[in-house]
Amino acid sequence: MKTLCLFGLIAASLVLPALAAGEPAVLHDKSVFVEQLLKRMTLQEKIGQLRLISIGGDMPKERLAEELTAGNVGGTFNSVTRHDNRPLQEAALRSRLQIPIFFAYDVVHGHRTIFPIGLGLASSWDMRAVATAGRIAAIEASADGLDMTFAPMVDITRDPRWGRTSEGFGEDPYLVSEIARTMVKAYQGESLGNADSLMASVKHFALYGAVEGGRDYNVVDMSPQRMHQDYLPPYRAAVDAGAGSVMVALNTINGVPASANRWLLRDLLRDDWGFSGVTISDHGAITELLRHGVAADGREAARLAIAAGLDMSMADSLYGEHLAELVGAGEVPMQTIDQAVREVLGAKYDLGLFHDPFRRIGQASDDPHDVNAESRLHRQAAREVARQSLVLLENQNQVLPLDKSARIALVGPLADSHIDMLGSWSAAGVASQTVTLRQAMQQALGTDGQLLHARGANITNDKQMVEYLNFLNWDNPEVVQDPRSAEEMIAEAVAAAERADVIVAAVGESRGMSHESSSRTSLQIPASQQALLRALKETGKPLVLVLMNGRPLNLTWAQGNADAVLETWFSGTEGGHAIADVLFGDFNPSGKSPISFPRSVGQIPTYYNHPRLGRPFTEGKPGNYTSQYFEEPNGPLYPFGYGLSYTEFSLSPPRLSAEVLSRGQRLEVSVTLKNTGERDGATVVQLYIHDEAASLVRSVKELKGFRKVWLKAGEEQQVRFDISEDELKFFDAQLEQVAEAGMFEVQVGLDSRSVQTQRFELR
Repeated sequence: MKTLCLFGLIAASLVLPALAAGEPAVLHDKSVFVEQLLKRMTLQEKIGQLRLISIGGDMPKERLAEELTAGNVGGTFNSVTRHDNRPLQEAALRSRLQIPIFFAYDVVHGHRTIFPIGLGLASSWDMRAVATAGRIAAIEASADGLDMTFAPMVDITRDPRWGRTSEGFGEDPYLVSEIARTMVKAYQGESLGNADSLMASVKHFALYGAVEGGRDYNVVDMSPQRMHQDYLPPYRAAVDAGAGSVMVALNTINGVPASANRWLLRDLLRDDWGFSGVTISDHGAITELLRHGVAADGREAARLAIAAGLDMSMADSLYGEHLAELVGAGEVPMQTIDQAVREVLGAKYDLGLFHDPFRRIGQASDDPHDVNAESRLHRQAAREVARQSLVLLENQNQVLPLDKSARIALVGPLADSHIDMLGSWSAAGVASQTVTLRQAMQQALGTDGQLLHARGANITNDKQMVEYLNFLNWDNPEVVQDPRSAEEMIAEAVAAAERADVIVAAVGESRGMSHESSSRTSLQIPASQQALLRALKETGKPLVLVLMNGRPLNLTWAQGNADAVLETWFSGTEGGHAIADVLFGDFNPSGKSPISFPRSVGQIPTYYNHPRLGRPFTEGKPGNYTSQYFEEPNGPLYPFGYGLSYTEFSLSPPRLSAEVLSRGQRLEVSVTLKNTGERDGATVVQLYIHDEAASLVRSVKELKGFRKVWLKAGEEQQVRFDISEDELKFFDAQLEQVAEAGMFEVQVGLDSRSVQTQRFELR
């Protein structure tokens, strides 16, 4: 373990041995240290720092170790144990300059303990819950030797056909920005140099959630005003929160791929926003410049990417093959290479890797005996966060909460599916460690009630769809078909329902249906499950739907036929217990949807903060010659910010501290929230602003504040918001952020649709 001893000496002396022959580089001075190391590097060593290699994917481990020793790799990803990472770091430290590598992974909503998917975390509207998920993810991932996470994913999503809707935090720039800030700080902790911190690589920069038609990897064509007003704020929030890295998106932006977009990566990100961290391509994105048609060959693709400001090439071949030649030919200045390397070295410095390359890997004697040991999980925190993420959409005649002495028929293909509880991008989560709904309900009922279980249906009976979902997992398929006929399975489920007091149907999507490259043309629950639900409805028994899905689904049938609907998204390791806690009333649901539920796919995009129109449709008035669809009711089925509780809340009309807001001053908005029901519970008070007249068409309303408030039955509380001109600003035709004088409407409600208003003037 010579390298371990060597770097122990580094920490003690604060001098890098490889630089001792020249002017010493003092470790406590980042800029001096990086510059002196840069001076010692050959061009080939510099290029090596710009290459991010997938362990086992891009090259076998044996060759990777050779490349590391030669100084040809700057970082790796997809290795998630200290045992695997240690020899790779040791190989890197055998290189001439002994520059350590960093280890990265997609830790998106938990590492070993899996928390709810992004839409679920956003549904909590509780930044403490979000921070808990991020901090625990960082603690667990860093304990496995990881240094960086490709997260948070903060793409604004207004087309639920997009499979990656599941990863993000919804449709609203204000809410997503708040979560972006929270997640970055939770991952990175008090200091990036701490052993329990991960560097956040915010993704996907930029506008990836706006791909045309909701089809993954598609084009984005968007006005500058919409970019700056609606889609860019969450990335800016993450950068302002100190994110050490940015992952660059795969899509084009107004005809220019993000990976070759100098305006995006240099003018906007670095010059305007002041970002000084490292930029990383998405997987294989530089090679894809050829397929985009902006590069004739790999050499040109490498030149375009590095010139645009793309520091590290993920799954690289082209930087390694062509950058040296490009520099030699004078087509890429050495200064461009140096600046990219400077950012990579700076990231490693901030992570503390030059002080101790094994800061997160530790010593072999301290490795966990079992990396999947139960003791390494944070189950209680996962259960608490998951409970906050559940959204009660319907509860007719208070069918919920359920009685623990009841006889309950639990049916549906997701009722006992361990792997689907995890959701997409579940890092090192182990399916067998999840708690399914069947397990949790059985435990909650104990001996008082009875649980009758029947599968009832497959996720889908579409053979082609099953083959697609299992394409990457043929050895261990995620979607396992019950060989019985659909009729036989439904008959079994109906028989169980007829013996029960109430039916709980766990239906929706498999996790692979809401994933990267899993865009859909339909938002319907698959036909096999629809047939099951119709048969269950015919029994006449109360029907409770527990939805598991990674996007808003078409729930028009559910709204009209189910007695209760609980949206649970994919709720993670402790999801089953969290859902059971809500179903049986041990926890009062308080989640609010961070995304609108359209009535049909034809309504997409459906989002609450759409621009104003000259001929708007008005509910209750004739629709002719207004902007509307005439076949079905207009507006979302469930609006942004919507979610029910087992108690009732009343909200007073908003009160303003003044009718005029002067620039440089603040105006207070206050409301009285009262729990008028018989149960303790929480809800989210939401503040929206409507600009009545401006130099550009503005949104009908914009979220500008929210408070999650817990009240005992009968209790009331004053809820206050401050408004300054900052909350009134927008990007004008010159892309200047301005607050224009005029009248504004304050809207306060418990969702975006049902609000009460007051007006004030900005002077």
